[in-house]
Amino acid sequence: MNEEKQRHRRRMQRHKTVVDAAVARATEDRGIIIVLTGNGKGKSSSGFGMVARALGHGFKIGIVQFIKGSFSTGEETFFRRFPEEVQYHVMGTGFTWETQDKDKDIAAAEVTWTQAETLLNDPDIALVLLDELNIVLKLRYLPIERVLETLAKRPPQQHVVITGRAAPQALIDVADTVTEMNVVKHAFQAGIKAQKGIEL
Repeated sequence: MNEEKQRHRRRMQRHKTVVDAAVARATEDRGIIIVLTGNGKGKSSSGFGMVARALGHGFKIGIVQFIKGSFSTGEETFFRRFPEEVQYHVMGTGFTWETQDKDKDIAAAEVTWTQAETLLNDPDIALVLLDELNIVLKLRYLPIERVLETLAKRPPQQHVVITGRAAPQALIDVADTVTEMNVVKHAFQAGIKAQKGIEL
């Protein structure tokens, strides 16, 4: 074996030792809260990717979409094919700049959050995706205290994924995993419209 391959093997052996030690230390088994935030594309896509993964393992899923919903998305069309495994709820009012009616948006958020609370109290639901909840919290359509209380009381093995820009600090503080997605480049900024299969 030449010297370069030997150096590579030694590096990988050291790396494996570090990874194995980290895996050995991770012994707690419980549901986690994942927050996906930031101005970059991919927050909802990542959340729905986790839904697909959990569905592949035979888990029951709850999906609640806030803000979005005046038109059907590809995610909704796809995951509604699994009515026995996936409970899917959409706020249905659409983007806030389209509705331009704060009272209507707050009322819709209240109704939608009640549906979310039902899922977050159900021990049979292994994963709950709260898509664009961060926007609802940012706009103060729901009190953060109510959301945090419900999250704290959920079944111990239930995972929750929360997406949307501008996640409030109080939510970040209780989350187990937080990822911030940043924009490097986006096609829309170059005048390319949103297209099915990529954005819708």
